[in-house]
Amino acid sequence: MTEQHRNTAAARGRMVKRAGAAGLAVAAAAGLGLAAAGAAQALGSQAAATAAPTCKTSDLTASFGEKLGGGMNHEGVVLKLKNTSGHTCNLRGYPGLGLEDSGHRTLGSSVHWGDTYYAQDPGKKTLSLKNGRSAEAVISWTHANAGTSEARHAGYLQVTPPANTTHKTLKLPTWVDHGRLEVTALAPNVPLG
Repeated sequence: MTEQHRNTAAARGRMVKRAGAAGLAVAAAAGLGLAAAGAAQALGSQAAATAAPTCKTSDLTASFGEKLGGGMNHEGVVLKLKNTSGHTCNLRGYPGLGLEDSGHRTLGSSVHWGDTYYAQDPGKKTLSLKNGRSAEAVISWTHANAGTSEARHAGYLQVTPPANTTHKTLKLPTWVDHGRLEVTALAPNVPLG
């Protein structure tokens, strides 16, 4: 191989390396562009969710869905919160709960957030509730000690939506051991079982 051929071959090798590096740079830039577009789309969805106001107690109606029973003195109910505000609003987390007697006097109670006897906790997620849409949580308690000092004879359940200080009241005539309630986070649907 002559000196001229070696120089030409070396020059071609450098050009191929530069072209390869340039191609990698273009591919990387394209990849970053796609990633940025995906991130912008995700942020747009989050921005839409955060742009909606938090659901106020007055934006929602509260009702009971399916009543839950079973052995071992367990009892429960599916709680439904429906957006009736006329606009989209956000809910995130667990409803506050409390017990009242038949005369609407507050009873001593405690609430455990997480798994219940009837359902696993779906965890806290921001729910963007369009007008007319509902979220639900599963509530459970035991009633083994009806009539004892450890049991509370409830007449009503207080339901405070997350991030609110006022509540709705639902009729709930039952005994609740130690006034202890368990509730899952709100979700579009909480699977039972």
